[in-house]
Amino acid sequence: MNKKMIRSIVCMLIAALLLFAGCSQSPASSEEPAPSSQGSAPSSEAQPSSEAQPSSEAQPSSEAQPSSEAQPSSAEPEPSSEPEPASDPVSAVQVNVMVLSGTTGFGMASLMDQAANGNASLAYNFSVETDASNVTAALVNGTVDIAALPTNAASALYNKTQGGVQLLALNTLGVLYLVQNGGDSVASFEDLKGKTVYAPAQNPTFIFSYLCEKNGLKVGEDVIIDNSYAQPADLRTALASGEVELAVLPEPMVTIAKSASEDVTVAMDLTQEWDHVSPVGSLVQGCIVVRSEFAKEHTAEISAFLKEYQASIEALLADPAGVSVMIENAGIFNKAAVAQKAIPNCNVCFIAGEEMKERMNAFLNIMFETAPQSIGGAIPGDDFYYIEG
Repeated sequence: MNKKMIRSIVCMLIAALLLFAGCSQSPASSEEPAPSSQGSAPSSEAQPSSEAQPSSEAQPSSEAQPSSEAQPSSAEPEPSSEPEPASDPVSAVQVNVMVLSGTTGFGMASLMDQAANGNASLAYNFSVETDASNVTAALVNGTVDIAALPTNAASALYNKTQGGVQLLALNTLGVLYLVQNGGDSVASFEDLKGKTVYAPAQNPTFIFSYLCEKNGLKVGEDVIIDNSYAQPADLRTALASGEVELAVLPEPMVTIAKSASEDVTVAMDLTQEWDHVSPVGSLVQGCIVVRSEFAKEHTAEISAFLKEYQASIEALLADPAGVSVMIENAGIFNKAAVAQKAIPNCNVCFIAGEEMKERMNAFLNIMFETAPQSIGGAIPGDDFYYIEG
């Protein structure tokens, strides 16, 4: 091989090596700031990204924009199954109310039901008592603010506490009846001469004694009033069984006795007899009282209570069947069916203000003449009557 040929081969090799080296290098290496896809144009990091741009979270979204929940809907709200309060609460002050079982407590049943369902305007705490003496004790020691009582007991408590209680409303007029089981028929007081009549203690005895005297009968001589059965329930049982022939009983005991024995009949309605010899409507037997100190400090609560209590009594008179169930549920009386049957004869009422004062004053004056000790030995003063201005 001559030198010329060798030189040609070497040149070709050098050229090949140079060509190979040039092809293996890119126009801009990773070490050179050559325009790349990252530097030549705004990339996904350099450009406003989905985080920097107004996104579905930054832009008004379905949560930020008025949605079907936030915008007023054309659909009416569905009625709730929960009972709605009758009105906004008047006060958070707890009002302790004690109800006397029986007729005097009937008118409170609807309000007690409302309170139990969260529909009353006051924070009531209700309790039911069978003995009026326990009610008066609770008023004296301050554990009860408002309570139902017999009218004579309310007056006696006012005198005992020197004005410690006030009368809010009358809730029961006359509920007494002369009831008979066997014997000669009795239709008038004249027919009672020489007979023994059993009567519960306190108000029933005082009222019946007054009526006997007004009808020309001298108690203890012309007619005997026997208090052997001091409690109405005991006397009702004795009458129904035939142990007693004549008895003075209040409703609903009359209804129970008649249901227990077909021989039991009503001889006289003593409310009618009272109206024959006294101012009409002045036989008032049940009432609601309040501690005077509580009334002075909580006038707004008293006003609210009176409105709700009046509505409760109106509910009773409008729907005896429905409210009689509430009476049983509240423990005021244990048989709704009997309560319903008795309600029309119970003379439940709501009387407040000046009319309350007029009727109660007439009754207390009569009782003072008949049995002064029954009302505490004195007729209460004007401050006994709570009358809203």
